[in-house]
Amino acid sequence: MKKNSTKTKINFDIFDFLYKYGTLVVTALVIVFFATTLDNFMSLKNMTNIFRSVSIVAMIALAITISLTVNGFDLSVGATAGFASVIAAKMMVIWNMPALPAILIPLLVGVLIGSVNAFLIIKIGISDMLTTLSMMFVLTGISITFQDGSAIYNYMPLPNMGGIAEGLMKDAFLFIGQGEIVLNAAKDITIPVPIIIMLFVAAVVHIFLNYTKYGRHLYMTGGNAEAARLSGVPVKKYRWLAYVLSGLIASMGGLILGARLGSGEVDAGATYLMDSVAAAYIGYSVLGIGKPNSLGTLLGALLMGILLNGLIMMDFPYYSQDIVKGIVLIFALSLTYYKKKGTR
Repeated sequence: MKKNSTKTKINFDIFDFLYKYGTLVVTALVIVFFATTLDNFMSLKNMTNIFRSVSIVAMIALAITISLTVNGFDLSVGATAGFASVIAAKMMVIWNMPALPAILIPLLVGVLIGSVNAFLIIKIGISDMLTTLSMMFVLTGISITFQDGSAIYNYMPLPNMGGIAEGLMKDAFLFIGQGEIVLNAAKDITIPVPIIIMLFVAAVVHIFLNYTKYGRHLYMTGGNAEAARLSGVPVKKYRWLAYVLSGLIASMGGLILGARLGSGEVDAGATYLMDSVAAAYIGYSVLGIGKPNSLGTLLGALLMGILLNGLIMMDFPYYSQDIVKGIVLIFALSLTYYKKKGTR
């Protein structure tokens, strides 16, 4: 009697594997490379520094992620963050106001900026990118004008008014960017407050997008606006919501930035924009999710932070660092768009 032999054929799609796990693999390889070539890379102090620096990028990237859920794109988030830090600094240093209004008012300004963006996009009909690009220039100009072209810092001279600024950056405000929570006093183990805020906001965004009807409607709007409208989703309302949340989260990132610097710097948020864009788009391909998501954005920000930290420790020329970050972004985008092409 002749036996029938069965053969099991295993199809391995390298692109599918890279799409799902490429970011994780790259992150692991980057960590291993820097850990084996740099003596202090894996030290607790350096890891803390990485996560502290990542917190600002992650916050701005989360703002971009929210706008991406409705198939939009908010280029004004970096300028919004910088403007929020400038407002907070001026309120405390120049106008000698307490920390609480210096925190709340910039957040409200972030909501206002998001509302203006939404109005121009939804009501006037200007494209997302052109609207937010224009807003970026407007906010940058206002920030520079608002502080007369100079940074705002403690004991700064007041050329127009004469004398020295009477106010100071308040300790309660600085705690947002410089504070630490003690986990183990004996071993001097602490966790910086910016990291706590970053993780909290990322968790809230994750829950909001994945476990509430509002998040599902945002994804539906971004996936197919016409189908969402026919299903009863108020598309315009959710596009407005996305940009308002984007402005709010970006201004939160700006407050962390201002508190970390201890001053209001001219155009401070602009330097974080491209890293944040990269982090948000890298997040698409994490575990093959294929859409804007909080956890992927967080991992993307961490990858960009690890790259930057390791390159600085290696004395890599600062003017060449963008080349490496650009290659990583191209890799992530290539996987994302190749996968989308394959599903059509």
